[in-house]
Amino acid sequence: MRRTLPSTQSLACFEAAARHESYTRAAQELALTQGAVSRQIMALEDFLGVALFRRTRHGVALTPAGTHYARQVGRWLQGLERDTLDVMAHQGQGGSIALAAVPTFATRWLIPRLPLLAQAHPDIVVHIETRTRPFLFADTGFDAALYAGTPEQVSNWPGTQALRLLQEDVVPVCSPHLLPGGQPLQPQALAGLPLLQQTTRPYGWRQWFEAMDVQAPRALDGPRYELFSMLAVAASHGLGVALMPPLLIEAERARGELVLACERPLRGERAYYLITPAQPQPPVLAAFAHWLQDMAAS
Repeated sequence: MRRTLPSTQSLACFEAAARHESYTRAAQELALTQGAVSRQIMALEDFLGVALFRRTRHGVALTPAGTHYARQVGRWLQGLERDTLDVMAHQGQGGSIALAAVPTFATRWLIPRLPLLAQAHPDIVVHIETRTRPFLFADTGFDAALYAGTPEQVSNWPGTQALRLLQEDVVPVCSPHLLPGGQPLQPQALAGLPLLQQTTRPYGWRQWFEAMDVQAPRALDGPRYELFSMLAVAASHGLGVALMPPLLIEAERARGELVLACERPLRGERAYYLITPAQPQPPVLAAFAHWLQDMAAS
């Protein structure tokens, strides 16, 4: 059955004109005449049976239908251009993955390991953008997501399948300058030190002290930071003790900027998952998922 699709040229003209709200500037961008842009948009409006622009004293303005359609067309053209560049770059071999990821995990765990992916799969390219909350894959251009959440949160993400990678255990860490003897402390000693809090886990320290059976009236006190990466920097500069997943501070510990303030970890409620649409995976995504499992296991 023949698809109901307008020409790519008319869509490109419309998207540029919608972005600038000007036929003249669209023509300059596309190296066309203003008349050519106008004809393409008129043909598109005739095809759709909908007015996309209205004339004003200063030129043209989008109609409500044009505003809605411009968002969809812009996203589609961007994805088409990305996929075209990927095919051109790989000459039909391998492929790319558009990955949504929680920022600290992507920056501190995934990206440092991507050279190993390049060695094992030189034909795979991973594009990464930040997302911290569930979304509908059908409404985005993402192929997969790296997500931190509880099993309940993952099970409530509709239309997806989840591959568990790593448990998010946390351990107290600080600058070595905060430890008087240079050795890890007992849990009760941490109750008197400055505590660094994470905005999204406001009861993290309270839970840790309760698990250690330690009374800590100031467990909720201290400056709050939104991201684990912020906590790591604050702790390495001696501002206090932070509860951090060891997998996110490998570099700081290797450099000696962060050390264990106490050797007693707390098993976190969350884990890191690879989330994909609930359908058979293309070969490139299946290979990436298998590689992630190997990295997590090692």
